[in-house]
Amino acid sequence: MNNPKPIKRHEALKPLSRQHHFGLLFSWKIRKGFSKDVSLERMKSYANWFFKTEIKPHFNAEEKHIFPILGKEDEMVKRALKEHRRIKRLFKETEDPNKSLSLLEEELQAHIRFEERILFNEIQKVATPEELETIEKIHIKDSSKSEYSDPFWD
Repeated sequence: MNNPKPIKRHEALKPLSRQHHFGLLFSWKIRKGFSKDVSLERMKSYANWFFKTEIKPHFNAEEKHIFPILGKEDEMVKRALKEHRRIKRLFKETEDPNKSLSLLEEELQAHIRFEERILFNEIQKVATPEELETIEKIHIKDSSKSEYSDPFWD
């Protein structure tokens, strides 16, 4: 079987990659909630918390410090920004939480895979040492360490 080599992530991008891991866990937890027939209200409450503590600051950091390395006209950056807008809308959707949570779990996972496998690889290839140094200085609060009060996925 052909196992792909692990991606060598530049130190400056590792904190953002760790946050991507928490995004993948979010998707897993929502899938788990659906499989256990957890109430939509409980899952939506978790999604609201996750958006506020993880997604919003993460997207802001990427949009302010990471994406400009390639420039706003880069097709990969355009795709990432479009996906950010879509994911934000899904987090804020209240009309049909069953549909929005289901789409969110899938689309967030696909978005993270795109950033990790394609976009971040390109960024670390073209970033100058100065740009990487600036990224390293970004201190994104690691709120993932704070536990959510209702672990419905257990």
